[in-house]
Amino acid sequence: MKSLLRLRMSAKDAHYGGNLVDGAHMVHLFGDVATELLIICDGDEGLFCAYDNVEFLAPVYAGDYIEAEGKITKIGNTSRKMEFEARKVIVSRPDINDSAADVLPEPVVVCRASGTCVVPREKQRKTR
Repeated sequence: MKSLLRLRMSAKDAHYGGNLVDGAHMVHLFGDVATELLIICDGDEGLFCAYDNVEFLAPVYAGDYIEAEGKITKIGNTSRKMEFEARKVIVSRPDINDSAADVLPEPVVVCRASGTCVVPREKQRKTR
């Protein structure tokens, strides 16, 4: 099972000088991806328990378009192991003008993570 979200980082997402978006925003996107995966898998939003690993690999700026993707890698009785990746696919080009942007020839991986979610047995609505 996979989930993919694509969205534009806005000026309100910029947390630091130079319109830099904080890494926590990628983790927030992974939470949204995890919620969709749990709904697909179990018919319930479930709960995110813990991240095993989070790696911030490249900067993200206001105006960039990010794809956040996740997949379930292991299904236990109530636990769901997941892996996530966020990729920059379009970059803002303020050096050209205030509305210029470029589609990247290859996406740039900006963040990777893995973690575990739980759906209590009594809330699971789908059988495997």
